[in-house]
Amino acid sequence: MHKACDRATCSAPVLLALLLDQWLGDPPSKFHPVAWMGWWIGRIRARAPRAGAAGRFIYGALAIGGGALALGGVAHQCQRLLRRRSWFWLIEAGLLWLLISVRGLLRAGDAVAEALEQGDLATARRQLSWHLVSRDTATLDASQVAAAAIESLAENTSDSVVAPIFWYVVAGLPGALVYRFLNTADAMVGYRDAEREWLGKAAARLDDAANLIPARLTALGMALAAPVVGGRIVDALRIWRRDAGMTTSPNAGRPMSAAAGALGVELEKVDAYRLGAGLAKPTVADIRRAQRLSIVGMSLSLVMMIGLNWVWQGCIHKEQNR
Repeated sequence: MHKACDRATCSAPVLLALLLDQWLGDPPSKFHPVAWMGWWIGRIRARAPRAGAAGRFIYGALAIGGGALALGGVAHQCQRLLRRRSWFWLIEAGLLWLLISVRGLLRAGDAVAEALEQGDLATARRQLSWHLVSRDTATLDASQVAAAAIESLAENTSDSVVAPIFWYVVAGLPGALVYRFLNTADAMVGYRDAEREWLGKAAARLDDAANLIPARLTALGMALAAPVVGGRIVDALRIWRRDAGMTTSPNAGRPMSAAAGALGVELEKVDAYRLGAGLAKPTVADIRRAQRLSIVGMSLSLVMMIGLNWVWQGCIHKEQNR
């Protein structure tokens, strides 16, 4: 645990970052560090060797791993200088705000839900494809669109909020920045197609490792939040335990299956998985419920995370004072 993430200076930046996100939303891309990361990863992809699995794997591992280490090293030095100032936590809160996205995620859910509520399936499919998923949405029916939106809300509650804050708590700004770099790299090159299978393999495995704990914290938060959306905690825990391993990702299935159980709906990706099989097919109303579940589940996850950090710091202080 990094020295400065104590009881006072850990929770304050997190809370202020969440408030800034609520007030301001995402900044324009030209000011957004994740957009800069995406530009750099795009350059890495464009310069990759054109043939040879081994060469593409080694290049991808060195480029993404080296980029993460360089970013972490620069962020560490900047943080050392910054934390000499008493107001450093204000700057850290502003930077952390740029690495999370609650308001943007909820607005993406709104865009899909509003189109479905108006009976405009074509627009709902486009909004889903633009903002939430990478799969082909052209043939999805209304229930499948709702399911995909709910899945994305659940997964991105972990990826876009809980995980960057977790790594901030664990390792300060370097941890949060490196996490977002790895997550962005996985989103851009971590696919099993002919071009990216080996180029992005290292990025995908590093992202999997970085999300192991946050995904499970998010799933637990969503399970505990089930009563808020008319569900039962025991059902959310049961579906989580039963179905979490059905996805190819070791992490994505955790919050998605917990959400399926909490909402009492079946989340199916055709020819891939069925989470909560046998439950009701989701409707547009369930997207609204999923948004509430995301907010409360995220909040409970963060409370657990910061609470555990407080306990850990208390133990450290006791040991130091003996």
